[in-house]
Amino acid sequence: MAKVAIITDSNSGITQKEAKELGIRVVPMPFMIDGEEYLEDITLTQEQFYEKLKGEANVSTSQPSIGFVNSVWDEALESYDEVVYIPMSSGLSNSCQSALVSAEAMYKDKVFVVDDQRISVTQRQHTLDAINLAKKGYSGKEIKEILEREKFNSDIYITLDTLYYLKKGGRITPAAAALGGLLKLKPILTIKGEKLDKYRMRNRDLNNAKKIMISACEASINGFLKDLDGRTDNVYLEVAYTGTDKGPVLEFIKEIEEAFPNRHIDCCPLSLSVSCHIGTGALAMAISKAIPELEE
Repeated sequence: MAKVAIITDSNSGITQKEAKELGIRVVPMPFMIDGEEYLEDITLTQEQFYEKLKGEANVSTSQPSIGFVNSVWDEALESYDEVVYIPMSSGLSNSCQSALVSAEAMYKDKVFVVDDQRISVTQRQHTLDAINLAKKGYSGKEIKEILEREKFNSDIYITLDTLYYLKKGGRITPAAAALGGLLKLKPILTIKGEKLDKYRMRNRDLNNAKKIMISACEASINGFLKDLDGRTDNVYLEVAYTGTDKGPVLEFIKEIEEAFPNRHIDCCPLSLSVSCHIGTGALAMAISKAIPELEE
């Protein structure tokens, strides 16, 4: 049985400390801030990132060099037979495609890059799934196939506190941002598949936004995620947030617990790559269906 190493990137929300505890590796995402490069969770903490974002610094996302990614694979292959690499969604960055090309050209049948089009807490869940699949004896190729088969069995909804960063990144026009600010809109976005997209842009109240996200997740659980026998308890509930104030997310978790009694809810900060485009004060709710092979 091949020994399979699991590697992801910091868009998963898995910290370097957690990675050591889990026995995996996490590739840090690079950021350019006022012309200087920082590495997430190595030379750039969550607190430092939001301080610089609030201070009007010129912050932009980047992608890890393929040479650096290759060096992480090489190190893992010194102790393992195969590597499963789970990067952020191919629709949100070119880093996945670069990894796929490199793996095919230089690491064929050794490194298996998963293009599951996930990010943040749903990417995190697939990383945890990969760890458990490897423990059960699945090969790198089998783990890649399972995760890609399950890639659309998840949803993420995000409500924003401000439209400023969407305007700054060119995702909405200045006029739309000004109108949204005037109306005090709390729009809701979704990430499913290839892009960050609109879900409900004219929502005007945070409490209503949270209800909409809970209802949307509930509809998915009782819809396309429901088993043929009617089972719905095999879906993970996940919450994420931007910024350093945990008060709002803790309140949101209480509301989700009321809607889904006796269900565990995972919570972690949203990926800084997403945060860069939406700013502080955002709340997200996500769902991911359990993988059948891990329920056997």
